[in-house]
Amino acid sequence: MEVSVAGLFRRLFGRAAPAALDPDRSDLVVVVASFDDAEACSAALGRATGWVPEAPAVLRHHLRIPADQVGRVREIAAQDGYRPGVTEPTGDDDLEALVLQRVQVLDALHCAQEKSRMAGLAQRHDGSADGWDALQPSAEPGE
Repeated sequence: MEVSVAGLFRRLFGRAAPAALDPDRSDLVVVVASFDDAEACSAALGRATGWVPEAPAVLRHHLRIPADQVGRVREIAAQDGYRPGVTEPTGDDDLEALVLQRVQVLDALHCAQEKSRMAGLAQRHDGSADGWDALQPSAEPGE
């Protein structure tokens, strides 16, 4: 069996790009979430309800970032394909809630890598990562 260079590269270093999923679709529902820093992504995915492992999902990271660092955090995250979701005050005058999201096929390894990456990004900018969740289209008719 002959393997293309691109196919070999994808096999070694990641996946092919997921099929298009609009993160603004109205039928997206949370299929898995973890806001416990000690919980492994594999455990969270193991208890997921309605998650379709082979389908793309909107992975969202919920961060708290100092207001003067939000722009820089957004710029850095954009380099990895993240776009900002919601940004709003947290009640703490110094911090804003920032949701960073991107579409990807979700698995335990890549989820753990992204969870770690976002925690590091938040910490380097004097913030914190509260947790993550993932959305997929509702499987229920009429929802």
